[in-house]
Amino acid sequence: MLTVPAPPGARADVQAVCAAVLGILLPHRRTLDAGHDDTPDAFPAQLRQLAGPVAAGEPIVFTLPGFPCKSPNPAKVLGHLPDEGERLALRFLDGLCARIAAVHPPGARMVLCSDGHVFSDLIQVPDRDIDAYADALRTLIHDEGLTQLDVFDLRDVYGQELSHDAKRTLVHERYAPALETLRSLTRTDEPTRRLYQGITKFLFEDSVSFAGTRSARQRNCRRRAYGVMQRSRAWGELIAAHHPGAFRLSIHPQPRGSAKFGIRLLDAPDVWMTPWHSCVLEHPDGRRELLHRADAERLGRPVLRRGQPSHFAAG
Repeated sequence: MLTVPAPPGARADVQAVCAAVLGILLPHRRTLDAGHDDTPDAFPAQLRQLAGPVAAGEPIVFTLPGFPCKSPNPAKVLGHLPDEGERLALRFLDGLCARIAAVHPPGARMVLCSDGHVFSDLIQVPDRDIDAYADALRTLIHDEGLTQLDVFDLRDVYGQELSHDAKRTLVHERYAPALETLRSLTRTDEPTRRLYQGITKFLFEDSVSFAGTRSARQRNCRRRAYGVMQRSRAWGELIAAHHPGAFRLSIHPQPRGSAKFGIRLLDAPDVWMTPWHSCVLEHPDGRRELLHRADAERLGRPVLRRGQPSHFAAG
């Protein structure tokens, strides 16, 4: 039974629908928490986010920052374009919206806030590869008939005229928190510390062309990790300004009480793993799992889709 106090005047049926929508999301929550059963009443912030559109009889809008570009590490991914991992993740998200429509007839819409250009200089991926990835993502959504998904990126905010560097500067100057604020949070706030460590790990793994020593590489990645976190928070603020009232999803693990809800897109052995840092291994029983390319390659044979590398099949 939902125990969160309803806003004044809220109807019992609105509360029930909000709980039902959250119940659809909870089995896919990305989290580092353990030992607790997830129930809707443990997430009052998310229930409040749902209450507005549900009470108004409007579609629920989800914003999900992510789908930036493929990792530059060839031991992780098959190339720089979306593949089976993205295809399955997109189908999963569109399917979530369809399931939500069964309990909330006005339906739901998922806005994929592709953030590659926001920090491409920091993750050392060329902007042309990020454009190619985002364009291919839109094509994939169209070809798969995924009508509940939209893609939002810096081109939707600042158009095509400004350079990517100019757009990044505008986002950073307007929305990014102070560096010292993040450094302080990393020391005092456990979720922020874990995020910093996770981003540093990704940057270290992806710095395949770094020519210095391991310790110099580590220092470089720690510095860049703070920049990624600054820009990520800035991107989140920009998204909130352009999509007010949306339900905020995250591809990073989120603790209870967070304003954002972590969402797991596909099965993976690592809670931080995403389709753009890995590739798909299809098991003989049909189960699909995200693994780094080097691991998937040892366990399966390559599979092509439309003549392009797609994933690996075991057995």
